[in-house]
Amino acid sequence: MTWLITGGAGYIGAHVVRAMRAAGERTVVYDDLSTGDADRVPDGVPLVVGSTLDPKLVARALSGHEITGVVHLAGRKRVDESVELPLRYYHENVEGLRVLLDAVTAAGVSSFVFSSSAAVYGAPDTRLVTEDTPCVPVNPYGETKLVGEWLVRAAGRAHGLSTASLRYFNVAGAASPELADSGKFNLVPMVLERLTANRPPRIFGTDHATPDGTCVRDYIHVADLAEAHVAAARHLRERGPGAELTLNIGRGEGVSVREMISEITAATGSRLPPEVAPRRAGDPARVVACADRAARVLGWKPQRDVRDMVTSAWLGWQRAQSRPAPRR
Repeated sequence: MTWLITGGAGYIGAHVVRAMRAAGERTVVYDDLSTGDADRVPDGVPLVVGSTLDPKLVARALSGHEITGVVHLAGRKRVDESVELPLRYYHENVEGLRVLLDAVTAAGVSSFVFSSSAAVYGAPDTRLVTEDTPCVPVNPYGETKLVGEWLVRAAGRAHGLSTASLRYFNVAGAASPELADSGKFNLVPMVLERLTANRPPRIFGTDHATPDGTCVRDYIHVADLAEAHVAAARHLRERGPGAELTLNIGRGEGVSVREMISEITAATGSRLPPEVAPRRAGDPARVVACADRAARVLGWKPQRDVRDMVTSAWLGWQRAQSRPAPRR
């Protein structure tokens, strides 16, 4: 098969491209480079620069490269920005997906893997979140991901398209330094940015109903996440037309914000203690995956721990501070 990876020049997308290639799959990257970096695209992998909102370009990419499967990671991903710009998020995340699916079904593509998020659950009041936990998103980003799942599933049932929606939990780490997260909106890069500026890391709220009062999250190494995409893609291919999956992709282990910051400060050698800020509105106290279904259905299990995530992220951060600006 030949897989089109939308958003394949981004942080997660670049890891998926490499994992697919390592598994012997042919790949093509489709990315508008608004946040992606063309330098992340491996030699020999075609890069189509454009938006999923462009139906003619999408159709040309699918036919010109004889695409048989799509992994859709492109889209807006910042929760705070989605609250400020909900119309933009619905336009790019939902309409962009609709345009892509329209072209995919017209081209006879057989498999579609959708990048969803634990944000579809909102603030679940449960120790472990299963795929059957009610989805009650609390921000426009989470809403667009849930609507995206509905759209993918409906298109699959109507057109015989095999589909998988993968609900990511908190992604961190890097398979190699040049693929590290260059954004500053996830916890690990946020803390690294402050520490390298000799500023204390920040904790938002220490009065949550958790053992140390800080939020508890499930962190998954990006390389493990990428391997889950390979497993999902192969499952869809083996099952054939109409196969349908919705899976949590996490480790099933909770790590508090304070614990994660301690790991980061230890890796960097920093002695700066964290400063406490007021809790952020809408932050659930605990969101931790039950990933049993992914293990059972895909035969996939994460192999890397929090220390692997932090150490690899720190190596990548150091490299990023000394390299030129990314090529757009």
